Amino acid sequence: MVVIVDYGMGNLASIGNMLKKAGVQAIISSDMASIERAEKLILPGVGSFDHGMASIHKSGLFPVLNDRVINRKIPILGICLGMQLMTKKSEEGALPGFGWVDAATVRFKFGQGQNDLKIPHMGWNTVKIRKEAEFFKAIIQEPRFYFVHSYHVVCANETDIWTTTFHGYEFVSAFLRDNIAGVQFHPEKSHKMGLAFLRAWAMS
Repeated sequence: MVVIVDYGMGNLASIGNMLKKAGVQAIISSDMASIERAEKLILPGVGSFDHGMASIHKSGLFPVLNDRVINRKIPILGICLGMQLMTKKSEEGALPGFGWVDAATVRFKFGQGQNDLKIPHMGWNTVKIRKEAEFFKAIIQEPRFYFVHSYHVVCANETDIWTTTFHGYEFVSAFLRDNIAGVQFHPEKSHKMGLAFLRAWAMS
């Protein structure tokens, strides 16, 4: 069973509905016992980095999530802010992240002549697959997903980079390290491609 972690931030119902359409059994929960029983976890998120980490600490979920992911190696998928919270830190705030991936979250910075590029990066964009994931092989090359974000992840290790996307410059749109996956795009808003992605991840 997949547990969508409820820490007070994120498109929980949208993710749950998309998983239901994909034929995946999933619940939305902040209950520690449910999280401890989960076969897979989804860490969603919409909003600011510090608010997200503060909410996780306030709810008491930090140690149980850390244990499940690092010690128990339970597969976890971070979506948008959820992906950023998996990094060590963010330019958006002062609180440390989980640090599960050697990465930092930074704001888009465009150079001269790029004044027409908007922040947040919003809308449909393609992703380029940089390394293979077994469950992702059924997805077409350079699939398109829906994005809404002003910050993006910079990975210290190129081996962690799963996909990249271009918006003014190439940025990491997904990382994958062992049982830890993070995506900057919103599969729950990405129609057929998002449905195929979530089904492939949940059933792998």
